[in-house]
Amino acid sequence: MDEILYSSPIGQMIISANNQGLTGINYVKPEDDRAAQLSEGTTNPHIEQARAELDLYFNRRLEAFTTKLAAEGTPFQLKVWTALSQIPFGVTVSYAHIAEQIGSPKAYQAVGMANNRNPISIIIPCHRIIGRDGKLIGYGGGIWRKEWLLRHEGSIL
Repeated sequence: MDEILYSSPIGQMIISANNQGLTGINYVKPEDDRAAQLSEGTTNPHIEQARAELDLYFNRRLEAFTTKLAAEGTPFQLKVWTALSQIPFGVTVSYAHIAEQIGSPKAYQAVGMANNRNPISIIIPCHRIIGRDGKLIGYGGGIWRKEWLLRHEGSIL
């Protein structure tokens, strides 16, 4: 597993990948000692592509990511993350919408839990999930980051 430290407009992130693809993009938490040991250099092609695509995304020059993903999770989580990945740039949907999309209309709470365990922030766009009432709810990176990302994508003004 390879990891690098990535500096974004919304804070430092750790990008992780193996030989199969990207395994994680996670915000650095203040108590995360691992970040201090990471550099910004790598030879992993999946990390290089993710970094390049994130740079383009943050500069408003990319709306759809193509980096190969290798997220690990339960079959249900993988189904949810696949559905999340199909939400277009600038669009928001509810947990209930994703539950219906994956054929489990009553599983919106389980969708919320899978969303919460998304290991690849931004590229698997869990920030595009909002409450049924349109409110910004639940984001592992903090609501302020969710709001920033949605404003960046033009989903909210």
